[in-house]
Amino acid sequence: MTGTVIVGGGLAAVRTAEQLRRNGYAAAITIIGAEDRPPYDRPPLSKQMLRGEVDDVALKPAGFYEDNGIGLRLGCRALGVDVSAHTVTLADGEVLGYDQLVIATGVAPKQIPSFGELGGICVLRTFDDCVALRSRAAGARRAVVVGAGFIGCEVTAALRAAGVAVVLVEPQATPLASVLGEQVGALVTRLHQAEGVDVRTGVGVASVAGSGRVESVTLSDGSVIPADLVVVGIGSHPACDWLADSDIEVDNGIVCSAVGRTSAPDVWAIGDVACWDGVRVEHWSNVAEQAKLLAAAMLDLEAVPAAGVAYFWSDQYDVKIQCLGHPMPGDTVHLVRDDGRCFAGYYERDGVVVAAVGAGIPELVRTARGKIAAGAAITEVLQPA
Repeated sequence: MTGTVIVGGGLAAVRTAEQLRRNGYAAAITIIGAEDRPPYDRPPLSKQMLRGEVDDVALKPAGFYEDNGIGLRLGCRALGVDVSAHTVTLADGEVLGYDQLVIATGVAPKQIPSFGELGGICVLRTFDDCVALRSRAAGARRAVVVGAGFIGCEVTAALRAAGVAVVLVEPQATPLASVLGEQVGALVTRLHQAEGVDVRTGVGVASVAGSGRVESVTLSDGSVIPADLVVVGIGSHPACDWLADSDIEVDNGIVCSAVGRTSAPDVWAIGDVACWDGVRVEHWSNVAEQAKLLAAAMLDLEAVPAAGVAYFWSDQYDVKIQCLGHPMPGDTVHLVRDDGRCFAGYYERDGVVVAAVGAGIPELVRTARGKIAAGAAITEVLQPA
């Protein structure tokens, strides 16, 4: 028996291994990680670590893996899977057999190929990306952040804290418009403008220029912005290109059942790379529940999906933006508090409260959890206490 091989060295891999051991799985577990460091937590990369507040973001203490009989193969990328032979081929040429395979490779940041190889152009996904960006930010004076999603907004806040002048560029009408809608996105714009950020929306990047290193960015409206640092945060795509010849079904990530089972026998997928029952979720808080269900299914144990409410957060300056539920850009937003910096509101769809957002007002988000889970009428959260 060759046990379980988990490809991917992040949170989803660790949670899966943990749940298997908790459920009594005694066979070998091996985690294959492309990076040369033990699994670490990614959210701090664009927050505390980029701001220089922490350097250790390891998910588990050094002895955890040995104590739990979990093998780590680090700095070795998986290149392909033979589902018939039950093998994984690694970049160093080794072929590993498996009884069960769990794919937890996450997502990869989208690039802008036309930017070429100029120095000073960064993305932020890995530990090494963060170290490089933090180093470059220390010597930068003017930065352009391309993309005002969560990564772009958090990087912008970190750069401003370091004293770097920032132009934040977003093709949509507001930052976070596709996630929180334009009304709340306008409040996020206000937050960044109050910190001195030049927010340019409804415009994209046409080109970059420089001699060896980036010196300027030209936007699609023709304006030219001097810059010695450019950070690209235009989203990500599921990291499953390496499965192209594997016969594992892929469509917006790896296609899975509601417990993570893929189209191939004895192959499972979890986390950002996995599209469970038609839905792919890139939230940190989603992984723990998935790991419980996947491990139980692998071991033929019963597991009942928790009736949870999706949760995600973003730290920007001194404000923590928290969101419960699944807001959509077309929802009606009821703003219930706004002091000019912090705000809170509820999202309504067809008369029902489907989400809550709070920036610096956590109590109004917490109290909405039960109402969102119950599909309560919007009037139930809008009525004064």
